[in-house]
Amino acid sequence: MKLTGSQIIIECLKEQGVDTVFGFPGGTILNVYDELYKHSNEIRHILTSHEQGAAHAADGYARATGKVGVCMATSGPGATNLVTGIATAYMDSVPVVAITANVFTSLLGKDSFQEIDIAGITMPITKHNYIIKDVNKLAPAIRNAFRIARSGRPGPVLVDITKDVTAAIGEYEPVEPVYKNGRTPHPSDEDIAVAISMIEKSKKPFVLVGGGAVISEADKELAEFVSKVDAPVADTLMGKGAYDGTAPNYTGMLGMHGTKASNLGVTECDLLIAVGSRFSDRVTGNAKKFARNAKILQIDIDPAEINKNVFATANVIGDIKEALGKINLKLKQQDHKEWMSHIIELKEKNPLKYRQDILTGPYILEKLYEVTGGDAIITTDVGQHQMWSALYYKFTRPRTFLSSGGLGTMGYGLGACIGAKIGVPDKKVINITGDGCFRMNMNELATATRYDVPIIEIIFNNHVLGMVRQWQTLFYDKRYSYTTLNDKVDFVKLAQAMGARAFRITKKEEVEGILKEALALNEPVLIDCVIDCDEKVWPMVAPGAAIEEVFSGE
Repeated sequence: MKLTGSQIIIECLKEQGVDTVFGFPGGTILNVYDELYKHSNEIRHILTSHEQGAAHAADGYARATGKVGVCMATSGPGATNLVTGIATAYMDSVPVVAITANVFTSLLGKDSFQEIDIAGITMPITKHNYIIKDVNKLAPAIRNAFRIARSGRPGPVLVDITKDVTAAIGEYEPVEPVYKNGRTPHPSDEDIAVAISMIEKSKKPFVLVGGGAVISEADKELAEFVSKVDAPVADTLMGKGAYDGTAPNYTGMLGMHGTKASNLGVTECDLLIAVGSRFSDRVTGNAKKFARNAKILQIDIDPAEINKNVFATANVIGDIKEALGKINLKLKQQDHKEWMSHIIELKEKNPLKYRQDILTGPYILEKLYEVTGGDAIITTDVGQHQMWSALYYKFTRPRTFLSSGGLGTMGYGLGACIGAKIGVPDKKVINITGDGCFRMNMNELATATRYDVPIIEIIFNNHVLGMVRQWQTLFYDKRYSYTTLNDKVDFVKLAQAMGARAFRITKKEEVEGILKEALALNEPVLIDCVIDCDEKVWPMVAPGAAIEEVFSGE
């Protein structure tokens, strides 16, 4: 059938099962928005306050649902405003398709109004991207974009379409979407056999769970695997929820702000089994000293991650779910009673601690876990509040902790929270942020109230850039260079002006009651929690140090 380019875009989105698009219109993409208007009963469009918010919302939607998130923007500044969100998704392997429109093909390369080479700009931060100048290439490009975004190691794909193509007439025939990528490697029997041999020879195995286990939705296979190996488990920031954070053999997060039990346990183990972890510098600390007593078995879908940051003794390349399933079929039950007892003792001797005499982030998070029963999706921004969330809120299921790990994007959380709530409407969705991060994209609170998206925004308001101040305290002789935010902004009044309910907490006695009230309201809520500016995230490993050199406040 003959359709315009804009009609083809909408039909392709419907083909791919897209029910929600996050975006912001403009001149070059008007034809597409005109078609969206005609199909509003089939595809819901969420108008965000800023294009970056649209990219983060698409990211949060994708992480919470496992589906591909979609965002749209016009040319020039509209497209460039997506870049931080695209880079965030790329660093954390999140499937997002970004659709932008550009100037007429005849105007490309002439510094035309709002012309930008967005394909060139995003080339290093996408799995693939397209610029479409021929309407007959439009449908295949969009279909490929979704296939590439969701298959193998997921990631963002950008499709840039010139305005004349959005109006041109082309041939369209519906096609069933392709969900599998034939190039995804299958774990080889030889690698599986080597992995099993290494596990059976190990006396002190340790399992490190990364984001790949969440993406693969391998939580059941992982639980069986850990049980068979009889090993303690730590996770990375991205791996939270893939393994039950309440299990007795779970030791907490590993790395710069990892627990002592995790950091010391990994240092002492004789076999480290990394499941879907890329060995980020924030996980390994000094890579030359990382797990130096251990052989390393790395299980990952991406061959590029093998030996990139840490040398692996052996590896299994393939989807985590498939790889663990194959190992579980052949691995005999292991028994490491002494080693497990030692790790449990390490865990008991080194509990997480925080001040009990004042209102703190950890206290609020423990109360939040208590009143939600752990049954919520938690999004975060980046900084102290992010680390406290990872340490003190217990995650038992995948896709319940959404945070910018690789890029560390301040301003990520609120957009992601809105996207997650729209994707999973039956879950409580709560964003934990700091006052510095909230300032970055607080305009998205207006998006939540515009669509009555019942999210909860909890601000840990210490009137400073907390994590940077912590580094300035420890490593810069308390020279607080431009990290103090002690001004006259009232977040409660700001939230009320945007149409949200708002509360302020200044003491511990207020926490439980206000959290319960906010959870019961079923409308957008902001809670401004005023905490001390010098509260720090413990434990910590100094930059460049080995992870066993972990220290606490005392």
